[in-house]
Amino acid sequence: MTPVIDLHTHSTASDGTLTPAELVRAAADAGLDVVAITDHDTTAGWDAAVAALPPGLTLVRGAEISCRWHGVAPAVPLHLLAYLFDPGHPELADELARVRAAREVRGERIVRLLQADGIDISWTQIITAAGGGTVGRPHIAAALVRANLVASTTEAFGPDWLGERYRLPKEDIDVFRAVALVRAAGGVPVFAHPRATRRGRIVPDELIVALADAGLAGLEADHEDHSPAEAAHVRGLAADLGLLVTGSSDFHGTHKTVRLGAHTTAVAAFERIVAQARGVTPVASG
Repeated sequence: MTPVIDLHTHSTASDGTLTPAELVRAAADAGLDVVAITDHDTTAGWDAAVAALPPGLTLVRGAEISCRWHGVAPAVPLHLLAYLFDPGHPELADELARVRAAREVRGERIVRLLQADGIDISWTQIITAAGGGTVGRPHIAAALVRANLVASTTEAFGPDWLGERYRLPKEDIDVFRAVALVRAAGGVPVFAHPRATRRGRIVPDELIVALADAGLAGLEADHEDHSPAEAAHVRGLAADLGLLVTGSSDFHGTHKTVRLGAHTTAVAAFERIVAQARGVTPVASG
């Protein structure tokens, strides 16, 4: 039977709703053979996920890194999935810590804007609800839902709220530096949902060509936010550049409706990731 591989999921270490232990158990229950934990800008969930790994499930340790391309003004935000890197690599660890701090600064500024408009939500309560995880806009969205100001996280990310009116940029890592740091830490960098126009602006194919030359390993093609045409475009570009292709759920628990294993990665692509990695190895539970 072909292994079922999902290489993009989030836990409460960032903006998911399942703890790392709950996440790996849910992955096993969903029939996955391989799952990656890829919380935003942090490796904080790794140890708990390893400790709770159910029999028969392989864990890929990773992170989703907040990046920015400065080739146009304003710069374009994008996400880089980093797999199997050394979490102790000093330069990468320092950059991730800087981005996490910037997330908190951005989050508090957004809350102040909301409060200035008479919207009664508390930054202290948002930090408490995050439980020490990397703070993101989904935590603010959840606070808006709890306050009955919006009906859902989807509405909270609409233009009247966090999607536009109360959206602020944060300090991210230059994408070329991020690729270089992930490689220096022995990891494997894959561009997350690179063609998802429904998320906003996308980067030109020429940038992906340049990133491939700089060490980018792959592109995430099968993703909830890619249309069939966008996924096909990503696959074609990856084939032209000799990059591996992944498919993933980008699971966030109840913060999103997508289920674990909704999109998956081929065994050959997973094997290419493992072969390139020099930081840590996948963890398999007997």
